[in-house]
Amino acid sequence: MTDIVPAGRGRAAGQDRLAGLVAAVRQARMSTWMVVALLVVAVAANASVQSNFFTPYAMTSTTATLVPLVLVALAQAVVVIGGGIDLSIGASVTVASVTAVVVMDGREDRLLVGALVAIAVGAACGLVNGLIIALLRLQPIIVTFATSSVFAGAALLVLPTPGGSVPATITRGYRDTLLGVPAGAWLLLATLALWFLLSRTRLVRHVYAVGGDPVASYASLIPVARVQVLSYVLCGALGGVAAVALLANSGSGDPFVGLGMTLDSVAAVVIGGIALSGGRGSGVGAVAGAITLALIENSIFFADVPTNYRPLVSGVVIIAALALSAFTMTDRRRRR
Repeated sequence: MTDIVPAGRGRAAGQDRLAGLVAAVRQARMSTWMVVALLVVAVAANASVQSNFFTPYAMTSTTATLVPLVLVALAQAVVVIGGGIDLSIGASVTVASVTAVVVMDGREDRLLVGALVAIAVGAACGLVNGLIIALLRLQPIIVTFATSSVFAGAALLVLPTPGGSVPATITRGYRDTLLGVPAGAWLLLATLALWFLLSRTRLVRHVYAVGGDPVASYASLIPVARVQVLSYVLCGALGGVAAVALLANSGSGDPFVGLGMTLDSVAAVVIGGIALSGGRGSGVGAVAGAITLALIENSIFFADVPTNYRPLVSGVVIIAALALSAFTMTDRRRRR
């Protein structure tokens, strides 16, 4: 005789399975060897479709393009490790960049002021996100999705159409070489050094603790709300630095320039082995993930794949990374 399962119990079982699946995805993370393997594959793919990939000119151009995404990925990594997410990072980078270009107005004597303004605007955007999330205890994904529209609208108010200019010094220096090494490569090394310093601060150590277990962190007298706010401020400030890099690479302002970077930053974090549940991962992984993603998109460009397919590829990369990490975790559990 077939047992009859009550409808309510069946729905509850289905919800439990769905919740378990969501939890497994959030806990999934790429192993180190997979991150390295994807990076090697991305480099090989670029070399195969771009014959001059390893020439000084191509390396200078490629590294210059990489820096903004690497900085945004590092910014995203800070909040994801802390158990949050920032879907407004692309919009905050955009409003920071257009504000800076308006302040600079192509004048050399305003270069430093413009760069500081970009960082300050980014930090202010992060502060808004952090205060709403920490004090009102709202979900980060909802809050940052809403503020992304606010920041994008602010960018259009500051600079309604693409235009403006940055001092020629910053654009020349950004694509120059130092000791035979492209400036972009030095900036990538500086980004890694920045994470090395940040990871040794009390704030980032607390970010890891809060992302791993906020209740235990609170019991350990860690100021959870303050750490959440400061993590978003740090994320925004790094986004402001990315805005300066974008301006240096393009030479002008664009009120839509950073809006596509949000998905890429999340993809870079996932590819870089950072768990979306928080508490695990490294900024180094985010940097590697950003480089990998940028190289994949670069190879698509040189393979003459239509531009419309790029978002599709980014989504496929995220899904593939999650699938690989989930498979790896399952295999590890079986071996145990």
